[in-house]
Amino acid sequence: MFSGLKIGRRAAWAVLFVAVVLTLFPFYWMVRTALTPAADLYRDATALWPQHPTLINFKRVLGLVDLEQVREAGGSGAEINFLRYTLNSIVYSGLIAIVQTFCCAMAGYAFARLRFPGRDLMFGVIIAALMVPPIFTLLPNFVLAKQLGLLNSLPGMVLPSLLMTPFAVFFLRQFFLSIPKEVEEAAVIEGVGPWQMFWRIVLPMSRGPLITIGLTTVVWSWKDYLWPLLVGKEESTRVLTVGLGVFLQQSPNTAPDWTGLMAGSVISIIPVLILLLFLGKRLVQSLNFSGSK
Repeated sequence: MFSGLKIGRRAAWAVLFVAVVLTLFPFYWMVRTALTPAADLYRDATALWPQHPTLINFKRVLGLVDLEQVREAGGSGAEINFLRYTLNSIVYSGLIAIVQTFCCAMAGYAFARLRFPGRDLMFGVIIAALMVPPIFTLLPNFVLAKQLGLLNSLPGMVLPSLLMTPFAVFFLRQFFLSIPKEVEEAAVIEGVGPWQMFWRIVLPMSRGPLITIGLTTVVWSWKDYLWPLLVGKEESTRVLTVGLGVFLQQSPNTAPDWTGLMAGSVISIIPVLILLLFLGKRLVQSLNFSGSK
């Protein structure tokens, strides 16, 4: 019996290891391509590691070398304002994450604890919105942003996602339902009102789920491409994902600058990776709560 359990456990670990390797291999290949000289890209196409690894692709994407060195390294001469696009992405994703998390927390608490007419119907509509693909709202949002004169502006980029998402409201509502009512009842006896209850008691107890929603929102908005492409095409509002796409489009069609694009992609994931390293533990811990109440 115990030998069977050991075999099953080893098989499970083997399957998990294969799944992890398959998941991480594209990221490894991206780094490998970024470290490959452009002249060796097709020559070493099947090699697991470049024969002549170099950092020149990172330097030219960051603008640390002149045009002549870019040409020598096999670059197309296309430029990317990496610092500007990174700052735009930080503002875009950070603003959406902060405001959306706070608004979803207020909505989730209202659906969990407050009593008002039509509450269940409104919550049902929000849950039903989970089944609506985001692509369906793309054209109406674009037409509205155009009519309001918000194209190529930060408000036009963030407003469609600023207030709430159905999943975040549902997720936080389930957590608020798991908070013991005795805690809130004791606060009511002390004369605490609904807003003070939410701000001073509920929010401090909900740091884990709030960090979870904020972190997932940052990751989602950081990698968002289609909406920023439609609304923020100008240099002043262009985010990093759109900037990398423009960088590739500026390359000759006969020889796309894959090494430069992969170098830029590697750099672009570093801020989110750092955020995940610092807050990943809280993310895992917050997923352990039960919202089945």
